[in-house]
Amino acid sequence: MNLSSLGFFRSIRTKNRQFAVIGLGRFGRAVCLTLNNLGHEVLGIDKDEQRVNQALKDEIAAHAVQLDSTQRLALEEAGIPDFDTVIVAIGNYVEESVITTLNVKELGTNHVVSKASSEIHGKLLHRVGADQVIFPEHEMGCNLARALTRPGILDRFELDPDNSIVELLVPSEFDQRTIAELDLRNKYGVTLLALSQPGGEEKFEVNPSPVTVLRKGSVMVVIGNNRGLERLPIEEEM
Repeated sequence: MNLSSLGFFRSIRTKNRQFAVIGLGRFGRAVCLTLNNLGHEVLGIDKDEQRVNQALKDEIAAHAVQLDSTQRLALEEAGIPDFDTVIVAIGNYVEESVITTLNVKELGTNHVVSKASSEIHGKLLHRVGADQVIFPEHEMGCNLARALTRPGILDRFELDPDNSIVELLVPSEFDQRTIAELDLRNKYGVTLLALSQPGGEEKFEVNPSPVTVLRKGSVMVVIGNNRGLERLPIEEEM
């Protein structure tokens, strides 16, 4: 399972089939590649001709064009008004990022996701109309800190500031005990959503029966309040 990317791809409405990604740096390329692999039509945009050519060569987007996104007319001629969702992946150049976001919104794009490099940058993006502002570096730093301090947690998706979905290894304390015996909801305030099936394959049993026996080394997915999740025993090593 891959929980960490759920928030971002939920925010860009993957039910839509056409996306434009402005800025083909590392983050923009990763977004293009993932959307393309998911079967969506993607237009890549960058003012750097080399980046555009590389995107086409690597086939991470159906189309890629070179243009200056601070020029509203250039975006209009590229067909940006026809895209329901646009990702502005220009995080390191604040002025260019803000102007591009403003241009895209004024052209009538329904949903704009913009990458920010700082809190002030994020506030500016919201002011000019960004529907969703993301901080990839901040999120990566938080994920790294969690991975270093609680290695038994394999993945985490924050639903909101107080609640999360967590994927973790079944700890020794839960080994050979049934879900009913553990009484996770009353003891920790969390609910078991899924449990990996025996055999080492990445297959999960969703909403397992209360009489299901947990085994050390299996993977469990739970949802709940962050305070309760932090109290769960964590298996440091398999």
